[in-house]
Order: sequence, then structure tokens, then C-alpha cells
Amino acid sequence: MKEYVYPALFHKNDDGSFTVTYPDLPGCISEGKDLGNAMYMAESALTQWVEYLTDKKMDIPEASALGSVKIGADEFANLIRANIKDGRAVRRTVSIPKWMDDAVSEAGLSLSKVLQDALKTRLSSVH
Repeated sequence: MKEYVYPALFHKNDDGSFTVTYPDLPGCISEGKDLGNAMYMAESALTQWVEYLTDKKMDIPEASALGSVKIGADEFANLIRANIKDGRAVRRTVSIPKWMDDAVSEAGLSLSKVLQDALKTRLSSVH
């Protein structure tokens, strides 16, 4: 997992919601109905933005220092972190009983998909 940290600008709107922009990532914008939701949405937007750049093999810009970000009226800057998981497929040899392999084939299931779903469920309960 690789970590990226960028400064984000939080602009408070008249209705109490927040618009979030990233000075180093033009076009990366999010919104939240309140500050907590805006923080959550900011992390999600940053994660998706960096994943997109990574998938397209585009350069990921360097993050500015928080203190160098220009802040406007009704705004504040905060650092937002995104943890990017390496989604590339890897080959692993696994062993399962023959009856299980036959049942998977008969059901028309993808063994890789079933294994991934099971591991996601198991790992989410551990963390």
C-alpha cells in the first residue's frame, strides 16, 4: 500500500456544506453536507484521483507544503491522506478439494472471484 498526502482547501458554503478542492490536483473536487462528511468525501476523491492517474500511468504531482497553500475567505486548508492499494492481479497456486472444484464449475462461478470475495470479507473483519 502506498500513502499519498495532499493539502486540500475546504470552502464553507452558505448552506453549511463544504466544497473541497486540491490545489495540486486541478479538477479534483468533492463536496460534503457537513465537515465530517466533507473530510470523508475528500479522502475518497483523492484516492480515486490518484488511482486514476496510476491506472493511466500518468505522473502524480508532488504535494505542496500545507503552509504554502493560499487560503481564501471562508476557507481553511487541511492535509488529506489516501492509501492506494496495488490492484494488479497476481498468480497464486491454491489447492482445493476436487468436489469443491467440480461444484464451482457446475455453478458457473469464477474461482478467482469467489476467493477474492471471501478474502475481502475475512480481511474486513480482521481490520
